Amino acid sequence: MKVRKIPERTCVVTREKFPKKELLRIVRTPLGNVEVDLVGKKNGRGAYIKRDLEVLEKAMKTKVLEKHLETVIDDNVYLEIKKVIENN
Repeated sequence: MKVRKIPERTCVVTREKFPKKELLRIVRTPLGNVEVDLVGKKNGRGAYIKRDLEVLEKAMKTKVLEKHLETVIDDNVYLEIKKVIENN
């Protein structure tokens, strides 16, 4: 029996590799909106962050998500990400 390969992604804040399911995907849609992608299938440019509030705080301070997604991120998006992290 073949062993299935577990897809890994890199957190844009900590630069650590994790299995894809342990990270949270943030997407800039083709229309320019920034959204949380819970399914991992939305169209657009994506960036992954660790599901940790400290990592989210660091991302807000360094604006690393804005650099990766090449757009300005509204505070409401950060609040939405925080809610998703707290609920998991």
